[in-house]
Amino acid sequence: MEVKTAIRERRSIRAFKTDPVAEEVVIELIELANMAPSAGNLQAREFIAVRDDKTKEALAAAALNQMFISEAPVCIVVCVNYERIAHYGERGRELYVFHDTGAAIQNILLAVHDMGLGAVWVGAFDEDPVKRILNLPEHIRPVAIVPVGHPVEQPKMRVRRDPSDILRKESW
Repeated sequence: MEVKTAIRERRSIRAFKTDPVAEEVVIELIELANMAPSAGNLQAREFIAVRDDKTKEALAAAALNQMFISEAPVCIVVCVNYERIAHYGERGRELYVFHDTGAAIQNILLAVHDMGLGAVWVGAFDEDPVKRILNLPEHIRPVAIVPVGHPVEQPKMRVRRDPSDILRKESW
């Protein structure tokens, strides 16, 4: 699949079949996620694959009861690693790690779509329970939960703003 096609056709999937996602697929998704650019190539991101039903249910509860999280065969929790970004000081901690994880998440979403699977980027969750659920050390912060599975359906594309409405030239 061409990249432009994947970008245009990818949708947020919140309903999954019960079919499992192979471990080799998850490993490839993490490999592709980590191919995303990162500040100084420090790769200050970590990934946790969650398949356990009770853990997924707890994550769903921490994510404002978005129960579709618990229905996905696997969830990838994307985290920042503050120790790995320390070289860049405050700007690294407050900005670069989020650029790095955002790029990795987008790679996951596009790769998932290319593989015929579905996923959605979930950022709405209470961090403290997620940290406890996953037993995260102090220097690791969860930034997204990405449920992955075989989609039940392909939603229609939502209306996007026209480029002429969002593009400025030379200055505001």
